[in-house]
Amino acid sequence: MHIWDYKTKDKNNLPETWMLERSINFGLEDNERISEKVLRRNWDKIKIDPAKRKFLEFLLWPKKY
Repeated sequence: MHIWDYKTKDKNNLPETWMLERSINFGLEDNERISEKVLRRNWDKIKIDPAKRKFLEFLLWPKKY
């Protein structure tokens, strides 16, 4: 992953959360995936676009009618 726009202190404080945010907001490399377990664990910590959050929430926690 090419990193060009980050503050070093942000990356070093929460590397897993920081990497998740970047992967969701800017996309993944070829054949790269986000672990569902890691995403669920950091769900409340990540700051992402509201539309992407809603879509991922739909995939992670489908509502049963």
